[in-house]
Amino acid sequence: MITIALVLLAVGGSCFVGRAIAGPSLADRVVAIDGLVVTIVAAILLTSVRSGNTRYLDVGLVVAFIGFVGTAAGARFIERRGG
Repeated sequence: MITIALVLLAVGGSCFVGRAIAGPSLADRVVAIDGLVVTIVAAILLTSVRSGNTRYLDVGLVVAFIGFVGTAAGARFIERRGG
């Protein structure tokens, strides 16, 4: 079951990558990168459950925090840029 979830996350992640590359605006790209980070965090947490190793939880937390800070910085940049 976890393998199916990881495959679905890979499909979703590839869709986010496609949107980040082809996004017509900067805001679309920032949202796509944020979705990709959420997908990566979910994959890390699923890997933690699959292996039974709790060290992955710390990695997931750090990646989520970096993604949040990056999204906030991107939103601030877009707001100041005016578009």
